[in-house]
Amino acid sequence: MKGSGHALWGARFDDGLSPEMEALNRSLDADWRLWRHDVRGSRAWARGLERAGLLSSAEAAEIDRGLVRVARDLEAAGGPSEFADEDIHTVVERLLTEKIGAVGGKLHTGRSRNDQVSTDFRLWGREAIDLLRGSLSSLIATIADRARESAGIVMPGYTHMQQAQPVTAGHWLLSRAWPLVRDMEHLAAVRNECDVLPLGSGAVAGCPFDVDRGALAADLGFSRVSENSMDGVSDRDWAVRLLFGAAMTGVHLSQLAEDLVLFSSSEFGYVRLGDAFTTGSSLMPQKRNPDVAELTRGKSGRLVGNLAGTLVMLKGLPTGYNRDLQEDKEAVFDSVDTLAVVLPAITGAVAGMTLNPRRMGQALRAELHATDLADYLVRRGVAFRAAHHMVGELVRAAEDADKGLGDLTLEEMTAVHPAFGEDVFAVFDPVASVESRAVRGGTSEAALQAQLEALATALGRA
Repeated sequence: MKGSGHALWGARFDDGLSPEMEALNRSLDADWRLWRHDVRGSRAWARGLERAGLLSSAEAAEIDRGLVRVARDLEAAGGPSEFADEDIHTVVERLLTEKIGAVGGKLHTGRSRNDQVSTDFRLWGREAIDLLRGSLSSLIATIADRARESAGIVMPGYTHMQQAQPVTAGHWLLSRAWPLVRDMEHLAAVRNECDVLPLGSGAVAGCPFDVDRGALAADLGFSRVSENSMDGVSDRDWAVRLLFGAAMTGVHLSQLAEDLVLFSSSEFGYVRLGDAFTTGSSLMPQKRNPDVAELTRGKSGRLVGNLAGTLVMLKGLPTGYNRDLQEDKEAVFDSVDTLAVVLPAITGAVAGMTLNPRRMGQALRAELHATDLADYLVRRGVAFRAAHHMVGELVRAAEDADKGLGDLTLEEMTAVHPAFGEDVFAVFDPVASVESRAVRGGTSEAALQAQLEALATALGRA
C-alpha cells in the first residue's frame, strides 16, 4: 500500500494512530469514488488562490498540471486498496506533492477537509441525481407506452385486494407511473438544494483570504454559495432528502413489484413476465419465479434503512463539523447504487411483460357493477344513499340464491325498486362501465388519452 506515512494533520501529536484506530479512522474505501470531484474541486481552488494573489500564475499552472497527472494515476489505479492514506483528500494532496514538490503544499491554503469533502460530495450528488432522474424518466416512459397499448383491456380494479370496479389495464399501469413522476419532481428539488457551493467555508469560520467564492461557484457550475460557514461544512440536508427520495422511490417500485408478483401468479394470470426477468426452481421444473419483482420489492427495505440510519446519525450532532458525518456517504452511495441497479431491471421487466386480456376478462365478476347499478338508480332520481342501500339488498339476494348479481331477473330487481327497467342489464357491460367514467382522471378512452398527455407534460416539466 502506498503513502502509509502521510497525513494532513498530526504535527502536535507524539504518537501515530493505533492499528485499531487506523481501521476506524480510514474512510478511503467509502470516499474513493469522489476522487474525480476532489481533483476537480482542487483545480478550481488553485485557480481561486491565483485570483486572490496567493499563487503566482506559474505556481497555479504547475499545480493544475500536477493535478491532471494525479487524475491519470488514480484512473489507472486498482482502487483504494492500493493506498494506505486515510481519505481521498490525503491521497490527492500526497500524490500532487510527490509529483511537483513543495509548491503542492500551497494548494490547501485557506481550505479545510471540512469544506473540501462537502464540495466533493455535492459535485457527486448533482451527477447522481441527474442519472437517477434519467432512469426514472425511462421507466415512466416505458409504463406510458404499455398503458397506451393496453388502453382497451378491461380488468378488475381492486381496493383492500377485493374486486371493486372495472378499470382498464392502461389505467392501472398509469396509477404506478404518477408516483414516479412525483419522485422525479422531488429529485429536482433535491438537486436545487444540492447546488450550493460550500468551498471557501474553511473548517468552521470561513476563509481568511480574499478568495472570490462567486467565481469558484461559477467555475464548478454551482448556482450559489453557502451563506454561513458553519452551516456550509455541516449541512447534509440535501443528502437526507436524496435518501428520502430514494426510499420513496423504493416504496413506489415495491408497490409496482407487488402488483407484478400477484398478477403473474397462477391465481391471477393477468401478466406474464419475460424469460429474461424470471428464474426457475432448482427442484420444481414448472416454476416461473418473478424474481425481478421480488428483488425490487426487497431492495426497498434497504433504501428505507439507509434513510433511517442517516437521520439517527444526524439528530444529536452539535454545531459545526463532526466526524460522525463521515457516515453519510456510505448510505447515500448505497441508495444511489441500489436504484441504479433496480430501475433498469424493472424497466426491462415492464417493457417485456405480456398482458393476458382473456384472463383479465374472465376475472370480471358481475358484482363489480354494483356501483353502476346504484348510478343507474341515481339517473332515475333516486338519492345515492338510498340507491346504495337497495343495491346492497340485491347483492345479498344474489348471494342467498347462490348466483351472480347479473343473473337476477328484472322481477327480482323491481321487487327492490320499481325504477329498474329492461335496460338495466346494459349496466353489466364492462366496456360501458369504464367509458361512463369520462371525467378527468377517469377510465374512459378519452380520459386515458388526456391522462397520457398530462403525463408527458409532467414528465417534461419534472
